[in-house]
Amino acid sequence: MLQAFGLTSAPRRDRPPALDDLTFEARPGQVTALLGAPGSGRTTALRLMLELEPGRGITYFRGRPLHRVAHPAREVGVLLGDVPGHPARTARGQLRMLAAAAGVSVGRADDVLEAVGLAGLGDQRIGTLSAGMDRRLGLASAILGDPHALLLDGPAEGLSPREKAWLYGMLRTHAARGGTVLYTTGDPKEAARAADRVVTLAHGRLVADQDAADFARTRLRPRVAVRTPHAARLAAVVSREARTARRSMEVVTEENGRLSVYGSSCAEIGDAAFRHGIPVHRLADETGVGAPVPDAATAATADRSGSFRAPPGSPFPGGASPGRAPLIPVRAARGPLQPLRYELRRLFGVRTTALIVASVVVVSALLSVLLARTGRAPEPDRLAAWPALLPLPPAALGAGLLGALSFGDEFRYPALAAGRGTVPRRLGLLLAKLIVSAATALSLALLVVLVDAEVLHLLYGGALTAMPRNAATLAASWAGLTVGCAWAGLLAAGVFRVTGAGVAAVLAVPVLVVPLVKKVLADPAARSAIGFPSRVRGLAWVQWPHEIDRWVLAAVRVVAQPVGAALSLSLSALICAYLFTSLRGRVRW
Repeated sequence: MLQAFGLTSAPRRDRPPALDDLTFEARPGQVTALLGAPGSGRTTALRLMLELEPGRGITYFRGRPLHRVAHPAREVGVLLGDVPGHPARTARGQLRMLAAAAGVSVGRADDVLEAVGLAGLGDQRIGTLSAGMDRRLGLASAILGDPHALLLDGPAEGLSPREKAWLYGMLRTHAARGGTVLYTTGDPKEAARAADRVVTLAHGRLVADQDAADFARTRLRPRVAVRTPHAARLAAVVSREARTARRSMEVVTEENGRLSVYGSSCAEIGDAAFRHGIPVHRLADETGVGAPVPDAATAATADRSGSFRAPPGSPFPGGASPGRAPLIPVRAARGPLQPLRYELRRLFGVRTTALIVASVVVVSALLSVLLARTGRAPEPDRLAAWPALLPLPPAALGAGLLGALSFGDEFRYPALAAGRGTVPRRLGLLLAKLIVSAATALSLALLVVLVDAEVLHLLYGGALTAMPRNAATLAASWAGLTVGCAWAGLLAAGVFRVTGAGVAAVLAVPVLVVPLVKKVLADPAARSAIGFPSRVRGLAWVQWPHEIDRWVLAAVRVVAQPVGAALSLSLSALICAYLFTSLRGRVRW
């Protein structure tokens, strides 16, 4: 059962709250429609239930608020708007990535694709899906964790009658298995036909909570919808003629020059407007909800002093007043339950990764051939394809771009937190991204060196591809450079929430930080690493073997290089910034 008590949105400047003191329940085994015109607060109600907006009140999902549910994706399935995700990702790839985030098996993706009728379209990309297919994929994402409750915001908007019939059939099937279904709609006829219970909102307040049969009998009324630039004049004319003819007629003035006339017809309203010379821009017969009158039997009521009294048996904390209702803070989304598998599917689910790797390999091979042709570049620069004119080699730039995309794409195409517009700052997710980006960077670095060596060997023989004496130190420097660039791009994109910031952080290392480090290291005493291992051994509690000194000295020399020192400083600053933003976000809770 879903129970909402005293939901009140945070008031905006000089405006009343979009939702004011909403209390209702959606029962298991039933489809509940949250009905209201645009601006009535129906979407705000869902966002407050899901703790996506600040406000007051509380919502129980089978007796627990959402932030106390261990696995929210297995308790509540959500569809707010379109399906979030990279448009180049396939439907199956999107669901498999979300399956890793929800902690369910990979095979569940194929099961829900078949359940929503997309079994044959699993390899189609999200950006090419029609409105109906997109809505089916959204429903598949919502039921991926086999949740008990479904919360859907306008799921039938823009669909054909056939697609609507299929959608409501799916919702009815879920409710028949004992699940709870709550969806929003602005069509009263559709709500009466497709739902078991209708909760009606108007101007942010609850006006009725009825069974669908009672709603259709007592609140659905035929009306004439009119739009005219002289709405007040036409309303006065129609009301005066109704009084003269002693007819029961009701005229409701709405916004933007609209009228709703109950108890008349298009012909009568059109004739009246013609007789008095009033232009009419729209005239149509509709079936709408009558004048909103609160249902005291089911809605929470207010006494003369304005204090809140919850319905009998309500578990609303404190017994009740919206002024004392618990605050609803905006809570960060939870990270994926299987972060490493999620990150791998995110990385290889689009063609961007393959295109970047292929571009880096081709450009590196060309630069390596050009450097070998001049005969002036040393062998390490030829293998790394690093001309003196470039601030970084293509492999380091490619690794930095892949690292920046690992966070930047999620901020641009959010997949973990639909409707939140952000990515959760969780240690598990960060570690997974660091591991995967480092492995990708090392693989790219090794691939570039092997391809460059093979190309040079084919064109110039083995004379230009001999193994250098300090190969181990060069390999460590090469690996540290590519991994450092990947991490710099990743952390900067995570801090500033945009891919461009990650790329800028990678380029800033050789362009800005390296010159500063060179000035600091200009003093010979600052660059001296002789005797460093022995000094460290004297301070350490555990005495390591003397053979380790050579490796410690090699690592110190790598870091002491201008680029290595610049990367170390940049990564340290970015890690501190990432941790600061993460802790600051948690303190706001």
